Amino acid sequence: MEIDEVVQWLGSCSDEERATVLAFLRRKQPIHALEQQIGLPAEAILDAIGQAAGLTLRMLRGVLAEAAFAHRVLASLPLVDRTPPGDHAYDYLLEDESGSFRLQVKLQRSKAGQPMYAWEALRRLPKDQFVVETWKTRGGRGAEGRDTRPYRFGEFDVLAVSMQPSTGDWSRFHYTVAAWLHPDPQRPDQLLKFQPVAPVPNADWTDDLETVVGWLRSGVQRRIGG
Repeated sequence: MEIDEVVQWLGSCSDEERATVLAFLRRKQPIHALEQQIGLPAEAILDAIGQAAGLTLRMLRGVLAEAAFAHRVLASLPLVDRTPPGDHAYDYLLEDESGSFRLQVKLQRSKAGQPMYAWEALRRLPKDQFVVETWKTRGGRGAEGRDTRPYRFGEFDVLAVSMQPSTGDWSRFHYTVAAWLHPDPQRPDQLLKFQPVAPVPNADWTDDLETVVGWLRSGVQRRIGG
């Protein structure tokens, strides 16, 4: 039987018959190498994820935002991924014909399953904009006893914010120049924990990665919202 005949036959099957075929194929064909690494089928792994809540789910969604950026943005652009192995303050070191830049991916913040507005995180931030939390996932103390969760200016060049919570689309990202972000009033060398994100592209945020790289290389000094 030719492959197109198999596909046609599957299309004529009942849901129950297709489920039987799928169960047979799943015994023969793993979906991902993670199944062998963990020792559980993909269905069991997804069940565990489905039961996750709180911080675990937030961390997972952050990882999904990074994966979405790689598959739905990077894959379509003439950029070379030069990211070195190891733990860095950026997620990607990307290179084009004009040079390289460091990019950090974050997920737009949600609250009770709804996109969170900036003023809900910090009263002085705009009421008509969303918010992103620009802190590292894991905390700790440095050699000087300083909190290592905040990012410092100069640790990455571009911030990419997944707008999936408000758009329902994992391919939607808003970008800005990292140097334009608000500083922490107590420590001006650090980024403010919460940053306002425009719901639509404007002078501070763009939905085009090449545009933000142009902003970065222009050398313009400013603050978002300023």
